[in-house]
Amino acid sequence: MRASRLVQLLLILQTRGRSTAGELAKELEVSVRTVYRDVEALSAAGVPVYSEPGRAGGVQLVDGYRTRLTGLTTDEADAVLLAGLPGAAADLGLGTVLATAQLKVLAALPPELRGRATRIAERVHIDAPGWFHRPDETPTLNTVADALWHDRKLRVHYGRKDKVVDRTLDPLGLVMKAGTWYLVARDGTAIRSYRVSRIRSAEQTSESFDRPTDFDLADHWSTAADDFAQSMLRVRARCRIATTHLRMLRLMNEPAAVAEALASATEPDAEGWVELTLPSESYEVLAHGLMPLGEYAEILDPPELRARMAETAARMHARYHD
Repeated sequence: MRASRLVQLLLILQTRGRSTAGELAKELEVSVRTVYRDVEALSAAGVPVYSEPGRAGGVQLVDGYRTRLTGLTTDEADAVLLAGLPGAAADLGLGTVLATAQLKVLAALPPELRGRATRIAERVHIDAPGWFHRPDETPTLNTVADALWHDRKLRVHYGRKDKVVDRTLDPLGLVMKAGTWYLVARDGTAIRSYRVSRIRSAEQTSESFDRPTDFDLADHWSTAADDFAQSMLRVRARCRIATTHLRMLRLMNEPAAVAEALASATEPDAEGWVELTLPSESYEVLAHGLMPLGEYAEILDPPELRARMAETAARMHARYHD
């Protein structure tokens, strides 16, 4: 731990120049006394670092001293500073590692290019979760991630809607989707996805496993996500919708459902309406998905959905005309 902190201290001094002991203590989350001890340790190791007392003093390196990382172009450095999500790194216990890596990248750049690189973090921020989304509680994520890093089997208690099941899994990858963590793991011969927030407990075993050589996490997730979206579209309704309000389908319906509906749309009639078939996971969800269109949508089939919409409209009329 201290070795990592000494490297971080060295890179801060190289990147930012003279800093007070108080500033360094706050950055490193240690006491001022610890900062001075670390400065002495760096000096004893041959690093030309010194401190000056007084109001204008501080800790700094001898002018011209640099450590260097080689093989990085400026564009590559920009990409490293932009890549990844700080929140995700922190979730996985890699927040300090990420910060140190970014410091190393900055330290590798000559002064005239360092300013350009720091503008990336100043001007671009990635906020992964969707609006009004409360992040899941994932107390088992660190255990899951550690098993993943070390290719160790993972014993979990996993909560389903109606019960908790026990599984021994081969963790193959972690995916963050819209701020939610998913574990992609092999259960026997099948590869499945598990929502990490539903893992009630997790234990890394001492048994290792061999990762499948042909497994590609990004490709697997893309295919699995498409298959899941399609599998959820269990019911369909034939509708008439005004072309002026077709864009509102995207407000309350899944993208896969909207894409299928628009692909089925007829040419507009004389009144500017089209017929299409809108899929959804249930008639209840479908009704909520069409309600925002109000008078600009009409369900033609099935009859039970027409009846549901008529009943809802009647109750709304009664409420507002009491």
